[in-house]
Amino acid sequence: QCCKHCTSATIRRNVTFMDSSETYWTDRALLEWQVELGATDAILDAPVNRYDLETPTPAPKKTAPEGKTAAPAPVAVVEVDAVGAARTAAATANDLEALSAAMQAFEHCELKRGARSFVFCDGNSAARVMIIGEAPGREEDRAGRPFVGRAGQLLDRMFDAIAMGRKHEDAAQSLYITNVLPWRPPSNRTPDAPEIAMMLPFLERHIALAEPDVVILMGNTPCQALLGRTGITRMRGNWTEVLGKPCLPMFHPAYLLRNPIAKREAWADLLSLKAHLSG
Repeated sequence: QCCKHCTSATIRRNVTFMDSSETYWTDRALLEWQVELGATDAILDAPVNRYDLETPTPAPKKTAPEGKTAAPAPVAVVEVDAVGAARTAAATANDLEALSAAMQAFEHCELKRGARSFVFCDGNSAARVMIIGEAPGREEDRAGRPFVGRAGQLLDRMFDAIAMGRKHEDAAQSLYITNVLPWRPPSNRTPDAPEIAMMLPFLERHIALAEPDVVILMGNTPCQALLGRTGITRMRGNWTEVLGKPCLPMFHPAYLLRNPIAKREAWADLLSLKAHLSG
């Protein structure tokens, strides 16, 4: 029986070997088939869904090294109400000198960064006539006074024709001159609406402190600031009112230099001003 038992065990081992060898060759054939199809690497035992989104892992909080203070968290930037700040600053000025100081200390107008000079006024502050222009040009920025370039020279000749000027000591014949903006815009560009709105409280306070009998608006920008509209070719020569004072829109002298034919209308406006002051 011993031999019989050994014979049975041997048969079982041979069968097992034959099964395992057949499995090996079958697996190898399948593997070679996959290689022929283009498979190059065995990655995982189970399939992976590449369309699943990975859950982001939160970044660890950084802690400051021992002995050092952690950097403060960024502070949210709060927008400043520039018009409100200008209105508050202008209201505190009780005279022209204080108004000039308040305007020079005003930090919310970016034009201040690129201008050479602060241009406040020229002429006699007690004058009956207050002229308001647009903004300083290159020559005004250099001199620190309004209307000193070619346009300013023409302005002086225009008012000299009706016996008025900025150098007259007599308030009845003198002029007081300023601009909507005290700083020169880059490349002498036209001031935009936010810049005009920002400096308007200072301009209104300037008129209130100077107390002129008549306000002359030279060009579109002063009309936009104080009358809320533009179109100087239609508005010029038509008397209106600004802050309770008689107001006359006129062509800017720079416009007259480019369009000499318009000097006839400018002369008519000067005569209208002279008649108003005389009457």
